[in-house]
Amino acid sequence: MIDRRAAFHALHRAGRPLLLPNAWDHASAAALAARGHPAVGTTSLGVAATAGLPDGTAATGQETVALARRLARLPVLLSVDVEAGFSDDPAEVAGYVAELAGLGVVGINLEDGRADGTLADPQHHADKVAAVKAAVPDLFVNARVDAWWLGVDDPLPRTLARARAYRAAGADGIFVPGVVDPATLRGLTERIDAPVNALYQPGGPGLDEFGRVGIARVSTGSLLFRAALAAALTAADGVRVDGLAAPAGLPSYAEVQRLAPTQPDGSLP
Repeated sequence: MIDRRAAFHALHRAGRPLLLPNAWDHASAAALAARGHPAVGTTSLGVAATAGLPDGTAATGQETVALARRLARLPVLLSVDVEAGFSDDPAEVAGYVAELAGLGVVGINLEDGRADGTLADPQHHADKVAAVKAAVPDLFVNARVDAWWLGVDDPLPRTLARARAYRAAGADGIFVPGVVDPATLRGLTERIDAPVNALYQPGGPGLDEFGRVGIARVSTGSLLFRAALAAALTAADGVRVDGLAAPAGLPSYAEVQRLAPTQPDGSLP
């Protein structure tokens, strides 16, 4: 596991961003791994919606562990979105993350946005980061700063102050979703002494442009899950209205069936 966690750390290179696609179930993660992605993350929205639960409300702790247990068998490095840690108690957050690490998880996202749309106290969030790093020192902790994502006033100085606090607590990377302006991204990468993670948004910068401003990791967040829902609705509407030609790249039944892990005798593990 130490080698796998070190390999995940090494994928974060400023100017050569890791594209981290975010999966929501075994099939989506297995398909992404089969496409050659060295690492896959999870999306808390996708996990929550799949379970019929709300995102961002600490409702999916059990579902997240169950998914991590399934995905850890895949030949891919796995990072898990744990919302705000599913607890306000840093010790409980650390225990939860240690359980994930024991399954083979190499990294987590830990966010400071709260369900009511406000930011958590930065010192309290830093305490969570520190507790996790004390429990699993070589796990990649991606501390998410939600100042832009939540639309708070004056987000730049607040983001930088939080990034410093989380880095001092041991965070390995800083995730700043909601920023797509290249000049702002450049300012963040120049002033944060850690790999900076950006969120891909349709119409925003691509990987090359993210790389030019020093970003080290680009996540897709819930985009792939929402795109899959859109494709399913489009297909259903097409069948109902005037028929549907097979979409480009549509996997066959057999290809999807092969995504399920089996033992040599054909049984499920």
